[in-house]
Amino acid sequence: MNKMIAYCGLTCRTCPIYLVTREQDKKKQKEKREEILQFLKENYGQNYRLEDITDCDGCMADTGRLFRACKDCTIRKCAKQKRIESCAYCEEYICQTLEDFFAREPDAKKRLDEMRDALHL
Repeated sequence: MNKMIAYCGLTCRTCPIYLVTREQDKKKQKEKREEILQFLKENYGQNYRLEDITDCDGCMADTGRLFRACKDCTIRKCAKQKRIESCAYCEEYICQTLEDFFAREPDAKKRLDEMRDALHL
């Protein structure tokens, strides 16, 4: 399993929060975190504070550095509880939670469908 593909099918390595974690220039990092705040507010109606945009190494990383929304993610919690590598491996694929998520993130569905097809389930 590619550790940069989240349980839900998102690609962590293209996530703005993952990328800002790797930014070395502190000024650029702060500017990017402010852009993320604005994006989350405009696109998801989420009102985070600057200090809420924490470092994140991806939802499957073992470093402990995880964005709050990822920590609270019901999809992640479910997959971890079921001890599956991703939702593509789940017997209940596609559940209502994923259906709702895929309405906003169709590329995640495509990735999980491809993974599932490769499993020959």
